[in-house]
Amino acid sequence: MQKRKFGNTKEIVSILGFGAMRFPLTEEGSIHEEKSLEMVRYAIDHGVNYVDTAWPYHNGESEPFIGRALGEGYREKVYLATKLPSWAIHQPEDFDDFLDRQLERLKTDVIDFYLVHAINQKTWTNNLLKNDLFSFLDRALAAGKVRYVGFSFHDQLALFKEIVDAYPWTFTQIQFNFLDHEYQAGLEGLRYARNKGLGIIVMEPLRGGALAGDIPKDVAGLWESAPVKRSPVEWALKYVWNYPEVDLILSGMSTLEQVKENIRYAARALPGDLTAEETGRIYQVKDRYLSRLVNSCTTCGYCMPCPYGVDIPGAFKAFNDAHLFEQPDLFREKYLRETRSENRASSCVACGACEPRCPQGIAIIADLKRVAEGFEGR
Repeated sequence: MQKRKFGNTKEIVSILGFGAMRFPLTEEGSIHEEKSLEMVRYAIDHGVNYVDTAWPYHNGESEPFIGRALGEGYREKVYLATKLPSWAIHQPEDFDDFLDRQLERLKTDVIDFYLVHAINQKTWTNNLLKNDLFSFLDRALAAGKVRYVGFSFHDQLALFKEIVDAYPWTFTQIQFNFLDHEYQAGLEGLRYARNKGLGIIVMEPLRGGALAGDIPKDVAGLWESAPVKRSPVEWALKYVWNYPEVDLILSGMSTLEQVKENIRYAARALPGDLTAEETGRIYQVKDRYLSRLVNSCTTCGYCMPCPYGVDIPGAFKAFNDAHLFEQPDLFREKYLRETRSENRASSCVACGACEPRCPQGIAIIADLKRVAEGFEGR
């Protein structure tokens, strides 16, 4: 297992971290304790020293399970990370209440890496700053309940930079993969945070598994014709590990075989290891994927807010992803599951408020109609 120094800290972390959000399930939908315990302990026994969970994972089961999984001496072998649910903070006392309950659920006296979870503009302004987040973080550090504080992020680059500059964070967790150089914090945000000395954790290196599932035939052909044979998963992970600024990748593994596979990849991944030809091949794959885009939406959000509540960037991202990965059923189901009916594309009344604000010049009204027809049958 390769390891790297974590930002400006003295800590040395495995380049593969265990993300505790996609464990195998029982028929009832709960975490399959026996299989998941085997996975976690196998990973630790083979060099993984960073375990990441969060308050809501597996409907609240993940933290208590990890607390049990790290018994019998395993807690001392890893850095333990969990996350404060930013959206659930409504008064200053909530900060301490959640932290104390998380310490209890995890059966530990201290959380090594504590993140403010999934910050976006709404939670940053209405939940965190409003309730004096920074005083809480100072207090938690001084009390020794957490060792390092950071944040995970899901919004636009400008907000990311604002947050980085607002507090002496130790680290950040962002989405990054070979398709997402300009999505959310992106490559520019990654380097901005690194220049400030923050440790960098990458989530979604496989785009939620989309870069590792049913690969389109033309993309598969590009991978298969490479002189060095690698699986699509290894290509994607190796690309992210190739950046020296990236300290570790989180993988939400669901089977023991996935754990073993990723550990094999992490044993031979070095920064700057890809050749120019290999990097070029990855960008060929990227271009092949992007050629399938329905429109050029970058999810910048300039079209928002919609007077009628439509989540325009969300609708276009889901529809683009369905074509990008040639998995319409998967992304249709995801869109309908995660988007409230009043925020879906079919709620568009063609008022036209959005189109003048779009820097890409997208025919938003016409494309929302395509989403509604494709995803909602309307």
